[in-house]
Amino acid sequence: MDNQILMPKGGDDYPTNWNQFSEWFHTEESCLAYLERLRWPQGYVCPRCKNQSDPYRSSRGRLICPACRFQSTTTAGTIFDKTRTPLRVWFAGAWYVTNQKHGANALGLQRVLGLGSYQTAWTMLHRFRQAMVRPGRERLHGLVEVDETYLSITDRYAPPATKKKKSSTNKTLVAIAIEMLEPRGFGRVRLQRIADDSAICVVPFVQDSIEPGSIVRTDGSAAYRSIKELGYEHQRTVMLGADQPAHVSMAGVHRVAALLQRWILGTHHGAVQPSHLDAYLDEFVFRFNRRSSNFRGLLFYRLMQQSVHTQPYPYRDIVKTSTHA
Repeated sequence: MDNQILMPKGGDDYPTNWNQFSEWFHTEESCLAYLERLRWPQGYVCPRCKNQSDPYRSSRGRLICPACRFQSTTTAGTIFDKTRTPLRVWFAGAWYVTNQKHGANALGLQRVLGLGSYQTAWTMLHRFRQAMVRPGRERLHGLVEVDETYLSITDRYAPPATKKKKSSTNKTLVAIAIEMLEPRGFGRVRLQRIADDSAICVVPFVQDSIEPGSIVRTDGSAAYRSIKELGYEHQRTVMLGADQPAHVSMAGVHRVAALLQRWILGTHHGAVQPSHLDAYLDEFVFRFNRRSSNFRGLLFYRLMQQSVHTQPYPYRDIVKTSTHA
């Protein structure tokens, strides 16, 4: 893999401040050139025949493969596919989202970008969240705490017969896995919404999130009994009658649960439709796992890098997962 992808350099591969950002991305052409560089760091590769050579360039940003004559665009097959929003606005949105420590909600993004539609800002955020999960990411390893927590989220919607919005509060179960570092501190985290705390739900979460051979620390729940047979070293801590309270003996998962609830209530005011919760969990993981980065421009780079390798996520697909959309 190209070293540019592994070790991007501030000022060369990504802007380091707002002034530099404004200089780099003041035209649609400069935005397209940056996306092309991220998508094909070693040169254009034809999506059809996989030929790698400089394409012919026609009007409207068309790229024509010299081998098979296939026509494509830099944004085709990405989250920017067929967007009517200027790329300059998309770039500004990505910069704003990654430079806000606690993220942004759709109303705030609409105001900052001057968008005429709340729906545009809402869709933009969901597409970015779709790109925040890197395919093939490494599983957690070492000592990993695993537990579940209930999230209280408010589903606000307008019934078909009236324009007046109603609210209902839901408690949704979320599985948490977090690396515990020695002598102290936390590593990466994984989150997943689950139907219940049975073995049918929690064991697949452990397998998807944690590398075999790791030490998995859980409470005394019988749901985790089988993970030892799956190649994990299992540390069980029975909470009932224990000398230490749960938030001390399982400090990692309790800390993440508290931060997650605070983030949902603070940034999003608790108003997250249950059917879209997975997207918000992906954003929380993206932010938490990069919390120690001192270069906010690098977060922008990573988000844009993953955006050009994420399949299109049209508005109709976003809203069809919503019960009340």
